[in-house]
Amino acid sequence: MDNLQTQKKYLTWPILTLMAFVTVIGFDDIMYNFQNQGMTVITSWILMLFLYVIPYSLMVGQLGGIFNKEGGGLSSWIRGTNGEFLGYFTAWTYWAASIPYVVDSANSVVVGFGWAFTGSGKFQNTMSNAAFTFWTFVTFIVFIFVQRRLKNSMEILSTIGGGMMFLMTILFVLLAFVGLAKTGGHMATQPMTWHTIIPKFDLKYWSTVGMLIYAVNGCELIAPYVTQMKTPKREFPKAMIALAVMTAFLTIFGSFALGIYFDAYNLPNDLKMNGSYYAFAALGKQFGVGNLFMYIYAWTSVLYMCALLAVLLDAMTRMLISDTGDHYMPKFLQKTNKDGLPINGYILTCGLSAFIMLLGIFLPEMNDIFNWLLNLNGIISPGVTCWIFYAFMRVRKNSAKYPSEYIFIKNDRLAYFAGLGLLVVTALATILGISPQDVKLFSNTWWYELVINIVSITVLIGLGAILPSVRKREEKYGIAFDKTQWYLIFALLILSIIFNVWLGGTKIALRGLYILIESIIAILVIWLIAKQTPKISEK
Repeated sequence: MDNLQTQKKYLTWPILTLMAFVTVIGFDDIMYNFQNQGMTVITSWILMLFLYVIPYSLMVGQLGGIFNKEGGGLSSWIRGTNGEFLGYFTAWTYWAASIPYVVDSANSVVVGFGWAFTGSGKFQNTMSNAAFTFWTFVTFIVFIFVQRRLKNSMEILSTIGGGMMFLMTILFVLLAFVGLAKTGGHMATQPMTWHTIIPKFDLKYWSTVGMLIYAVNGCELIAPYVTQMKTPKREFPKAMIALAVMTAFLTIFGSFALGIYFDAYNLPNDLKMNGSYYAFAALGKQFGVGNLFMYIYAWTSVLYMCALLAVLLDAMTRMLISDTGDHYMPKFLQKTNKDGLPINGYILTCGLSAFIMLLGIFLPEMNDIFNWLLNLNGIISPGVTCWIFYAFMRVRKNSAKYPSEYIFIKNDRLAYFAGLGLLVVTALATILGISPQDVKLFSNTWWYELVINIVSITVLIGLGAILPSVRKREEKYGIAFDKTQWYLIFALLILSIIFNVWLGGTKIALRGLYILIESIIAILVIWLIAKQTPKISEK
């Protein structure tokens, strides 16, 4: 009886594999990269699996084992190897990277409801960019209010939605091959030869690698569970190899299955936003069930994305406030209500999300907004992943100081250079990813997206560098800003919104330049305000 109770405490490697799989890959990840690279993405997936996913996962396993007493989170790895400030800044960048993700998730909720209710993407033709942005923001507000009451329910729904999404993906791949056999091997992608899947390693290709990394990262979320295995040294590599096999099946065969229904040489421009629905509609048509598969997928997507959005909005804000260090995070952002909810943290989340949405509202079409937000994730998310490899390098530089039951590559020097290699690749993918995707090179829209990419990254990451200075003002004066200073900052934000609305009437070629100038002026004004000593009112 005692032995049975002891066994229940351990996590088996198949369970860990499934937990990791949910965080790593999904059907939309395959669709996004299929549009970026076409059938050549099959080769890219194979290279990514062996040269990136497996070593990345095993490095995460060792880091999780070393810092298991601190929860095994990314910020604790950096804090444990580089000190408190860099730990804080890592937590901030990890949080900042989730802002475009939740905005993209809210967009997906709006798109999913459109398909679920209308059975087509025609509603997008009648919805303006302003309406799309408005409903996205309404989605934010609704879920911030409901997550407090339905938080546990949403976590359950997200598990159900995630499981259903996985089953729908497997169903699509299997039925696609059954359908291929029924048609005698006919594919929409023609000609289909070995040359079809060989990438052309040019600048355009390398600028899309960031989206591949964005698709497969997230494995660090399972790091805290490494120490819950009975024999991590033997079982964890098994789990990661199994993860690689499952990911290989889904990405390689899933991409091939997409080539059955879509001509990889002539893909729809809105494939990233609507491709999943097109795919299941085509599958249903082939098997004579009409739009049945599409409707099932649409409601599965809505269920999953709604639950994910609610959990993310709560979890990311709580993580930021609780895991960034009291010495660096301003007190007014740590303020909670009677239920322990970080109210001002939610306001900051909504404010930055609105800022991101406002930048995208001036793009030509709704599809451009969706694609831009998605590609912004492909820049920021890989950039945050760089911290993982940096922490691993620090650990292997002084391995005696950081003992672990599980070790990836026994030779410290070899392990160090393995971490360095992945760090360089990820950093280059992040930098090259700043180049806009899905638009004509050097067109007016391309230049506009380039500017708002730079502005978004600067604001999201730069704000994290400013907040410790705000905290110092609180420590020195008792408050960060007085009422007059807060009014000036608020007025600056209102004027910025009005100015951005006015930009809607200008040519897109000038909008990016205006936004860049506006951002520089706003930073200068806030700096001047911060130079003034706050006036403390006497009680």
